[in-house]
Amino acid sequence: MAGLGSLTAWERMGLVKAKGRPNIEDYIGLIFTDFMELHGDRYYGDDAAIKGGIAWFYGQPVTVISQVKGKNLEENKKSNFAMPHPEGYRKALRLAKQAEKFHRPVITLIDTPGAFCGIQAEERGQGEAIARNLYEFMRLKTPVVSVVLGEGGSGGALALAVCDRLGVLENAVYSVISPRGCANILWKDPSREQEAANLMKITAQDLLQLEICEEVIEEAPGGAHNNMELTAENIEKFIKNSFATLCNLPIDIMLATRYDKFRKIGDFIESDQQ
Repeated sequence: MAGLGSLTAWERMGLVKAKGRPNIEDYIGLIFTDFMELHGDRYYGDDAAIKGGIAWFYGQPVTVISQVKGKNLEENKKSNFAMPHPEGYRKALRLAKQAEKFHRPVITLIDTPGAFCGIQAEERGQGEAIARNLYEFMRLKTPVVSVVLGEGGSGGALALAVCDRLGVLENAVYSVISPRGCANILWKDPSREQEAANLMKITAQDLLQLEICEEVIEEAPGGAHNNMELTAENIEKFIKNSFATLCNLPIDIMLATRYDKFRKIGDFIESDQQ
């Protein structure tokens, strides 16, 4: 295989879906200490697609929230293949507001193909839950650092990724729609998903160039699954460096900068040139 720097978006998607790629269950123990999981949204129930709780990071208490992607069929069935229901997003928001109250920074780890779009999720207010997270995370008066571990699918990912600093693993992807969905809309031909993936600007390198993320986080040679400890060290370094900057910022400046970060995404200039 060619070096990782020359991989296409489609090839990177293959890596992030590779069997054995590290997930949140691996990274929590490698990056944080004394993690204590908290459950439930206090409205409906507990969603296994989102895991959250309190941990220690370099002697500082933090709140960690992540989507849960399994490594086998049973794990994926339990976590609904990392596709959260509305109660998952409400749990995440509950933990984030708790972090704000007790002045704990928030770390969100993103790895989802998107929010669950089943009838039950819609009946319980999926759209409202995602929109509420976008609104509340934008105003959250505590530092928020996010990392895309693998897939970052549409609003289901963005609901946990309204942040002050976004890091994306070297082979991760982050997009407004799946390549298959894009191909279906553009060409009415979902079989052209590989072509769509390579046109959509969804890789970490694209996101850095477009100023959507602040940093591309290096993975172990050949992909994160080849050395999860090394990849975890690089994620840890990104979070640590982010906090070194954010924790010294006045709250009003931090919130204004966060707002501006998202307002500029999607800016473009129209031209008459062909």
